Amino acid sequence: MLTRRRFIAISAALAPTMALPDTAIHVETGMALGAKVTLRLGHPEAARLATQAMAEIRRLEAIFSLYLPDSALSRLNREARLDAPPFELLDCLSIAGAVHHASGGRFDPTVQPLWAAHAMATERGRPLTDAERDQALARTGWQGVILTPGTITLRPGMALTLNGIAQGYIADRVAALLAEQGLTRALIDTGEMVALPDGSWPVRLADRELALRNRALATSAPLGMTFGGDGVTSHILNPGTGRPALPRWRAVSVSAPAAALADALSTAACLIENEPDLAALCDQFSGATIESAVSL
Repeated sequence: MLTRRRFIAISAALAPTMALPDTAIHVETGMALGAKVTLRLGHPEAARLATQAMAEIRRLEAIFSLYLPDSALSRLNREARLDAPPFELLDCLSIAGAVHHASGGRFDPTVQPLWAAHAMATERGRPLTDAERDQALARTGWQGVILTPGTITLRPGMALTLNGIAQGYIADRVAALLAEQGLTRALIDTGEMVALPDGSWPVRLADRELALRNRALATSAPLGMTFGGDGVTSHILNPGTGRPALPRWRAVSVSAPAAALADALSTAACLIENEPDLAALCDQFSGATIESAVSL
């Protein structure tokens, strides 16, 4: 079956990349949530710190993965209830809720039933029918998610995906771990980037180069990944209609103090029609900025 893991494993051509190599930096690579992770660390004990960071990534993947059956997210989706949830899951969902509200519902992790329905139809070689879409859409809605310190509950039939925010959240947690170990020069790239305070990291966006320092960056490209690889049917779904986004942008890049926030905002931005509204969305969060918005 065509899965989100397969989509994520394909690098979007418009995703930000490092512009220049730095031979003085220790580079470590791995995987998280099906996507490549690259750590660039400037420290005498970089190899040891990289090992700790990769262990942290594996720990967090066991919380956020849709494809590990015993992950916290998988258990929540399967049982519609998770008691004593990990702090990281509650924290990530709280950020998701804030962006959901600020974006007028454009960012909505409850679209997983829709995503699964579209993927299944694509695997069968046909479009999703209206009836199938309506059935999946009926199982979505952020109001069906209830968060308390001791329990997360979903309305029966619902399921969450955090693939529009979890990669950024993992980057944030790895950055915090490294900073606690005294590292000040690093670029963490889980698909979304976090740069620690020392040094300036040249990153290529779709239309320019950005010097990233003490900041996070995320880019979303509606047609960077498409259902069936058709180059037309965006993997980003409109939670209001249940249909793939009608792309207005080649790519939208958002910087913010935290990668989870930048990740969620860049995803929501793909469903916004114009630059003033993009700016208005980011203005609701201190330090969030549209760095690049390239129209089709």
